[in-house]
Amino acid sequence: MSVLAGVRVIELASERVAFAGKLLADMGADVILVEPPAGDAARHYPPFVDDVPGPERSLHFWHYNTSKRGVTLDLSDSADQARLRRLLADADVFLESQPTTRLAALGLDYTDLASANPGLVHVAVTPYGRQRPESDLPETDLTLMAAGGPVWSCGYDDHSLPPVRGWGFQAYHTACHYAVMSVFTALLYRQRGGGGQFIDVSVAAACNVTTEGASYGWLVAEATLQRQTGRHASVTPTGETQMRCADGRWVNTGVPPRFPEEFARLLAWIRKLDLEASFPEAVFLEMGADWEGPFDLSLIGSDDTVTAIFGAGREGLKLVAQRVSAQEFFEGCQHAGLAVGVINSPEEALEDPHFRARGMQVPVHHEALDRTIMYPGAPFSLPLAPWRIARRAPYLGEHNAELFGDD
Repeated sequence: MSVLAGVRVIELASERVAFAGKLLADMGADVILVEPPAGDAARHYPPFVDDVPGPERSLHFWHYNTSKRGVTLDLSDSADQARLRRLLADADVFLESQPTTRLAALGLDYTDLASANPGLVHVAVTPYGRQRPESDLPETDLTLMAAGGPVWSCGYDDHSLPPVRGWGFQAYHTACHYAVMSVFTALLYRQRGGGGQFIDVSVAAACNVTTEGASYGWLVAEATLQRQTGRHASVTPTGETQMRCADGRWVNTGVPPRFPEEFARLLAWIRKLDLEASFPEAVFLEMGADWEGPFDLSLIGSDDTVTAIFGAGREGLKLVAQRVSAQEFFEGCQHAGLAVGVINSPEEALEDPHFRARGMQVPVHHEALDRTIMYPGAPFSLPLAPWRIARRAPYLGEHNAELFGDD
């Protein structure tokens, strides 16, 4: 049984909360998507199945609304406001991203709702927080990502080029993950005898605490990290990590060997490829393999021996990369316990055997088309919390009769 079986979530349609609703729905919660009568704007976001536009053909909308039921309500209408109140009276979670004062003006803010349902967990995901007037200003996922800070750390060594944006609603996704974690925490708190509560999620703040070292580097040392090609942003530039393989494709090596067993595996790989004779730095790999105690990376640049051993690891990886394909290099490094990544296109990534094995291809049947569409799987693996796509996204107003009857 799903860990969220029996949990009902009412979601007011918004691109800022759609992913949170999807995560909860695919983990077994009964998520009811509330759209305006004309439908959520995301129904008109491309791409469309077979490149034919239509409110029931958006692949974007389909992805973000799997496993949900759907109703339509006009929140400017008093009768529909009453219907929403009735839904919320029996709900566990209310998920929304409304303007700062709208729900209060409708008598639907947390104070109003908690009087009828003290156990309600009300989650607001807004650009800068429900109490901040900036949340009502125009915004996009990109502007919030930039305001939060991650964009500063994304790009190339050439800083005459602008930062590189993250595609795929990354700011909204980041906030949605915080929203979902907050929902879990609040439900556990309620289960242990506490009541409901209001949770205020700021998209910009969620991004800001997800900047790896950038925010903390400034807060602690007033140090500004600089973006680098394919590697962590850093105050001090680090060595390039991109390597072109024998087949012309690229890999990113991350951090080269750091532990004796890693140096030993890399040296064994070089010998297996019969490359040791053309690699005089192999002697330093042998020294790394025989190193006793921790290998102190802080000594790179000041200790000649440590610097030479570490450099030999990087050069050894380059040598191997030049002799094998990108996929062979990636798999060989995996066997050697070295963290590298092959640079795949989205299509290649989806077909990768590892991704396929961990369930990143999920077939979902669409009866109206009499077709099965392949969806991406879960962004996490939780064996004790089963995940599945229970159904396709709802048609507009599909469950009105089921949930409202003759009301």
